[in-house]
Amino acid sequence: MCEKPGFSRADVEVVGEDLLYKGFFKMLGYRVRHRLFQGGWGKPLARELLWRPRAVGVLVYDPDRDLVGLVEQFRIGALDHPVSPWLLEVVAGLVEEGESLAGVARRELLEEAGLTATRLIPIHDILLSPGGSNERIALYCGIASLAGGSGGIFGLAEEGEDIRLHVVSRPQALQALADGRCDNAPLTIALQWLALHHGQIVSGAL
Repeated sequence: MCEKPGFSRADVEVVGEDLLYKGFFKMLGYRVRHRLFQGGWGKPLARELLWRPRAVGVLVYDPDRDLVGLVEQFRIGALDHPVSPWLLEVVAGLVEEGESLAGVARRELLEEAGLTATRLIPIHDILLSPGGSNERIALYCGIASLAGGSGGIFGLAEEGEDIRLHVVSRPQALQALADGRCDNAPLTIALQWLALHHGQIVSGAL
């Protein structure tokens, strides 16, 4: 098992910080130096950081019917994807001021999938690309009824959202993961978690 980190925030010195861009996200320029594993301090390093608000993601699961809900939408980051810039994902959204993580999860479930969760089970809280971004997403498994299995079109028109809900069996979702069709980190992690824990969910242990 990996040991706890030997360093903390106190072992990093911010020499300089500049705001390079401010829009929906921010780009910050840093000059930092940090302690070295061999002892002493390293030389100052220039680093750029994409600053993003906190995010929440929810994998929808119906244990009574063994069904999974996945959303599909256009993503600018996948513009040059070899197959399509429309991705299968977990329900997700950004945390607004004064909101709790669970509150965001329930709000986004309603907006993006028209669903109300009976339970939210925490999966993990992860940094998505710490080499250049502070983007962090709290992942949940949202227990909800997917009766009918028809999916639908959801999203807020005023935010330009055009989101399709797909309802598939758990084996189908895991096969899509195995086939490489679920190629974004939140969905990959959430489905792997479901593969390990669905028995506990069904039995009521989770």
